[in-house]
Amino acid sequence: MNFKKVKQVCALIGVILLVALYVSTLVFALMDNENSINLLKASIYATVIVPVLIWAMGMVARLLKKHYGDSAPDTDSSAKPK
Repeated sequence: MNFKKVKQVCALIGVILLVALYVSTLVFALMDNENSINLLKASIYATVIVPVLIWAMGMVARLLKKHYGDSAPDTDSSAKPK
């Protein structure tokens, strides 16, 4: 599986997760339950934190790709030094 496909799958999972968080925030805001305020706070917190984590993981992936190039570093000990 190449890097582009992995990024597409991760992006799709991120979108689905964010939509679920937005829907749950709306549902928790409209609920009349003693635990609804705690659930609403957790949902709002996750709605802010999840995109930040997704952005951070993407940034780390870009930095690693730039550092290592398109392939992983050669770890073969029998390779001749340059």
